[in-house]
Amino acid sequence: MVKISSVRVRPLVLPLKQPYHWSYGIREAFAVNLIEVEADDGTVGIGECTVAPDQTGTAAILHRLANHLVGHSPHDVAPLIARIFHQEYLGHGANIMRAANQMFSGIDMAMWDLQGKLAGLPVHQLLGGAHRKAVGYFYFLQGETAEELARDAAVGHAQSERVFYLKVGRGEKLDLEITAAVRREIGDARLRLDANEGWSVHDAINMCRKLERYDIEFIEQPTVSWSIPAMAHVREKVGIPIVADQAAFTLYDVYEICRQRAADMICIGPREIGGIQPMMKAAAVAESAGLKICIHSSFTTGITTCAEHHIGLAIPNLDDGNQIMWQLVQKDIVSSPDLAPRNGWLDAFTKPGLGFQLADDLVAKGERRYAASR
Repeated sequence: MVKISSVRVRPLVLPLKQPYHWSYGIREAFAVNLIEVEADDGTVGIGECTVAPDQTGTAAILHRLANHLVGHSPHDVAPLIARIFHQEYLGHGANIMRAANQMFSGIDMAMWDLQGKLAGLPVHQLLGGAHRKAVGYFYFLQGETAEELARDAAVGHAQSERVFYLKVGRGEKLDLEITAAVRREIGDARLRLDANEGWSVHDAINMCRKLERYDIEFIEQPTVSWSIPAMAHVREKVGIPIVADQAAFTLYDVYEICRQRAADMICIGPREIGGIQPMMKAAAVAESAGLKICIHSSFTTGITTCAEHHIGLAIPNLDDGNQIMWQLVQKDIVSSPDLAPRNGWLDAFTKPGLGFQLADDLVAKGERRYAASR
């Protein structure tokens, strides 16, 4: 049985094609910590995780956590991560599962990639097999002004995109303006809005009522993430379906959202809940409540997209308009496979592990940008 011989953490900074506008502000680049888990036979599993609130700090945390993996079997990913969490977090009084999950997600991702490569199987087959031949994704609208967003919507409409996704929560006047502009361009295509915790309960109810005229499929996370009852209150009062996002970072959050009937669907990704296997658990909890999972992506590369795609193939209760974000960077570090959906659909992967190849030159450039940013 192979053992883990080393773990490497490589911080990267990747510039975006254009500024990213949402209720939290503006982003110019994605920052990720690349994680490479090497077995003693030379096989390498690769994952990545986001870096909030500080990239250097989270890289140091990852180095500390990774020390626990060396000498162990990559097939023991679940008990290893559980032990690390108890020793390095709970054992020091750091009951911060949301923060820990963002670290463990990259480790878990790399371990599953390694397992798949060792077995010669794609990850979704290790998870029990594919429930579908392809996974559906939405068109992620980008731009600051109504004019810019309308132009992007026109591009997506010309490409026969099925589902459009628009960031709101940027002020009532602008929210209504950009929603109207996008709706004019996309005709009767499906339109989803994401407020990213941008509204109070009162404002969310008022905004939902004003937005109903634009035939909105759902509004994602209208209220603050730490109050599930606030979201439940909004859902009870409005006609537009409500989807939980930032409120769902742990398995216990997913359970509470279901128990309180606070959302009509749960949008969650491996970055929030701690990786691939925890996503399977979250999907099972949601399925028991009759809810679908919409896969949530984050400020990551095609590595995470590949992990999310295998999850999407494997869970039964999947939505048909999931999120990807690799396309927002100027040049994605994944060189293959082609991750661009066709008419909103991306076929199953067949190569072992997560099934991707990295562009080594772009990874090196990302490392140099990180070094220059310090």
